[in-house]
Amino acid sequence: MTDQGQWQVTGNAAEAYEHALVPAVFALWAPLVVALADPRPGERVLDIACGTGVVARLAAQRVGPTGNVTGLDLNPGMLAVAASITTSDPRTSAPITWQEASATNMPLPDGAFDVVYCQLGLQFFPDRPAALREMYRVLVPGGRLGFMVWQDIQYSPGFSALAAALARHVSTEAAGVMRAPFALADAEQLRALVAAEGFRDITIESVAGTVRFPSVLRFVQDYVRGSPISGHVAKVSDETRRALVSEVGDALMSHVADEGLKFPIKAHLASARKRA
Repeated sequence: MTDQGQWQVTGNAAEAYEHALVPAVFALWAPLVVALADPRPGERVLDIACGTGVVARLAAQRVGPTGNVTGLDLNPGMLAVAASITTSDPRTSAPITWQEASATNMPLPDGAFDVVYCQLGLQFFPDRPAALREMYRVLVPGGRLGFMVWQDIQYSPGFSALAAALARHVSTEAAGVMRAPFALADAEQLRALVAAEGFRDITIESVAGTVRFPSVLRFVQDYVRGSPISGHVAKVSDETRRALVSEVGDALMSHVADEGLKFPIKAHLASARKRA
């Protein structure tokens, strides 16, 4: 789902990401991201940093069999999982092409897409202006951009607690990986970044959401397994891992009920348009 080394997953992490993290964290946001650019039947859509393809598959339903969708990601494991998932009826959905490539240097022609999406990828790119220039380049004149980034980690007590516990029990590097998804939290910085690459009609909306896991243990286990944090946590003892879970559980006690763990999170949902 990303373009930065610190957020590349290995082993079976992509499967864990799809089966645990997508339903718990990402899937509820995907329809909101797709709605940002309002894809129409017959249009061509590019989903950058597509991960296991939750946005791409929704977009394929919107543009229908006369449209087409490309899901682009740097991580081959994510793309393999994306390609393995059965899509909707091809009579009603567009075909999806999965392509391994960098968001900052896409092997795609100019003006090839009517819509470009990027759900929770922009904050990871090592050169964000270059990635936005590439998004601008591959859009048709008047083409639409829809993307999402998290707001500050302070608005998400679950991830904040996990980052603090990782720093205490695992390493500062592991905590840094946990905080990386929240690295593009300032709305004005975001607006200036997008405007500097030529986009117009920029809108940024603050939206609150909810993260749900069956338990604190599952939250810690699933997030570690489905992310690059797994490599760091694998180096510590079982006792340390138990202490990690215990600390997160103590911090999130007020967010646990009969139905499991539930905590808030905030995102910026943004849209823009290429000049006609």
